[in-house]
Amino acid sequence: MAKSEQERSVSVELPDGSQLHFDEPVTVEDVAYEIGPGLGEDCRAGRVDGELVPPEYEITDDAEIEIVTPGSDDYLNLIRHSAAHVFAQALQRIYPEAELAIGPWTDEGFYYDIAGVDIDEDDFEEIEAEMAAIVEADYDIERVYRDREEALEIYADNEYKRDILETEAAGEDPVSFYVQDDWQDLCKGPHVESTGEIGAFELLKISSAYWRGEEENEMLTRVYGTAFESEDDLEAFLERRRKAEERDHRKIGQELDLFSIDETTGPGLPLYHPNGKTVLNELSEYVGNLNREADYREVETPHVFRTELWKKSGHYDNYRDDMFLLDVNDEEYGLKPMNCPGHATIFDQQQWSYRDLPVRYFEDGKVYRKEQRGELSGLSRVWAFTIDDGHLFVRPDQIEDEVEAIMDIILDTLETFDLDYNIQFATRPEKSVGSDEIWERAEAQLESVLEDQDIDYEIEDGDGAFYGPKIDFAFEDALGRSWDGPTVQLDFNMPERFDLSYVGEDNEEHRPVMIHRALYGSYERFFMVLIEHYNGKFPPWLAPEQVRILPISDDQIPYAKQIQNRYLDDYRVTIEDRSWTVKRKIRQGHEDRVPYMLILGSNEEEAGTISVRDRKEQELNDVDPEAFADHLGTEIDQRRTDVTFVQQHGN
Repeated sequence: MAKSEQERSVSVELPDGSQLHFDEPVTVEDVAYEIGPGLGEDCRAGRVDGELVPPEYEITDDAEIEIVTPGSDDYLNLIRHSAAHVFAQALQRIYPEAELAIGPWTDEGFYYDIAGVDIDEDDFEEIEAEMAAIVEADYDIERVYRDREEALEIYADNEYKRDILETEAAGEDPVSFYVQDDWQDLCKGPHVESTGEIGAFELLKISSAYWRGEEENEMLTRVYGTAFESEDDLEAFLERRRKAEERDHRKIGQELDLFSIDETTGPGLPLYHPNGKTVLNELSEYVGNLNREADYREVETPHVFRTELWKKSGHYDNYRDDMFLLDVNDEEYGLKPMNCPGHATIFDQQQWSYRDLPVRYFEDGKVYRKEQRGELSGLSRVWAFTIDDGHLFVRPDQIEDEVEAIMDIILDTLETFDLDYNIQFATRPEKSVGSDEIWERAEAQLESVLEDQDIDYEIEDGDGAFYGPKIDFAFEDALGRSWDGPTVQLDFNMPERFDLSYVGEDNEEHRPVMIHRALYGSYERFFMVLIEHYNGKFPPWLAPEQVRILPISDDQIPYAKQIQNRYLDDYRVTIEDRSWTVKRKIRQGHEDRVPYMLILGSNEEEAGTISVRDRKEQELNDVDPEAFADHLGTEIDQRRTDVTFVQQHGN
């Protein structure tokens, strides 16, 4: 609550928990100098109640504060924000007609959206040279204020800056600008003190983006870059990025012929080729067996429903902008963005006793969400995807046991794939349905499970689903971006909206609780994570091609077929019968990341043996084909994550 004019004293809490008290409002810089003159000199910004602000930001109410100095984690954000301005200044020196939109820092660097000029990555060298001159000049970066009318006049020909003045900066007068040399930009900051503080930078790529992310708006050119305190830091980043790009699932997906996304068929709509579908089938069989073992019953729902269902569930109000809506015979239908309303409807088709609960449904359900085209990226963000969905209808006294059982299955699943993950507890979002009491109860029960199982987790305030809190498991892709995976979500609201009930022990009707859960999240995103995690070298049980037989000459093709039919008939095996040298066949097998290659020459045929070469380039000769087949079966049955035959049988 804001203080009255008579109560203008301010208390600030420092990261160590200590407090400072002031008789009147103070700036971030004032606080830094109060702590010590050295800190005051080094102060570049502050984080006040979680928001990054400039040194001159005035604190008028009690707050938590952290001072940002060179070497602080946030200092890199300031460098990158200033580098975005250096880029924009350099661009306008070369192309005065360039229109600037927005240029924030990001986790990896910065970007600036521009219009009015046609540039590509071939222009980077010239722009970077001008940026280097600006950094070398070490211009002071100063915050100044312009009258609103002056600001509107400055941007008379720039619709994007005028839009910002009328939205984010609405009502502000004067308006904040940052100036370096003879160049200025509308900006709230914060920044470093001079352009010379930017130790190293590089422009990375160009893409397109709609203004404000809205497809009806103009398409802008987005230039990405990065910046660091030192050249060494930049070089280390670029090396990590190079290695990450080698593992990019889009690149590997093309190399291994797993999937494609074709503009003719539509953006965000993956086409799975035979190799990719083989992996998906294995994933589906694995998770299907887990569901059946845990007493889930499989259901199926259609791809489209009347929007009356989405209004009933609350999705229409909360997801309408992200839905594909259709007009069919003057009735509105929508491609389903979720499977849960269909499952709730199935539950509602019969009467249930308290003895029947929990009722557990599962479905590999295809759903559709209209993401902005500029946000679509490979399999990580698409329009059409499949969720390994599960929904449970439980009594209130069964909640914690069921959530614990789900958590156990998820943890076992992630261990099977040897995946690293972070767990996040997501609480009530601003846009939600249901009473405070329901939300408090749901959040308390999920948090209780996490605490009882002694699970490390982070709290993500306001990141829950609109119908309930959730526990999310997040993965990082090869570029370090975080993506949601498995999830457990508690929902007291949908049973209320669908008027679901069961007859209790007292012969009265009671409301069940709905639990949403997914062991993968979506197949698309999980597939993306696996492609990059394994670098395309799938475990033998997942690999589209488990064994490739390489006859040294055409004379051994009959023997290759004999080995395949007699010992490997139950596995995914191909015979490389092209007229290539054996060296080329081996090289191609490694490029295709095949777990095992069996090399067959006249010696092997005469002895009735095989030579085994794995994708680690380990080789073992004079192998009994039955022994290899037995070992392969064990690797697959046990879902081992790597090839182990040569190392286990080579001694």
